[in-house]
Amino acid sequence: MSAGRIETLKKWAGKMKRDILALYLAGRDARVPWYAKALALATAAYALSPIDLIPDVIPVIGYLDDLIILPVAIWFTVWLIPEDIMDELRQEAAVRLTAKRPRSIGGAAIVAAVWLAAAALAVRFVWPR
Repeated sequence: MSAGRIETLKKWAGKMKRDILALYLAGRDARVPWYAKALALATAAYALSPIDLIPDVIPVIGYLDDLIILPVAIWFTVWLIPEDIMDELRQEAAVRLTAKRPRSIGGAAIVAAVWLAAAALAVRFVWPR
């Protein structure tokens, strides 16, 4: 991979990090419509969660959420937020990213609950009675 492509990927990843934090901020901003706010918080919680819905250890499929689902969710949520508000939130996010990287404990709890429920259902159907 050429140095130019690596730099392009680094810039893209930096913009995604900034937008994820901006979406978290949008979820707490009174100027954002409720439906965009709900989707922004859900997208940010999933992105900041240390647990993936599809584990990366599953070949190919494990990276789909990181490479396709998450960027599409970010794009759609950003599209729902008024442009002037999103620009302001992106600026605030850029400042905050230089200080500290956020984590979403709530998002991790939700993803963990989904995985535990799926595991419980799988055990229930597989385990002999």
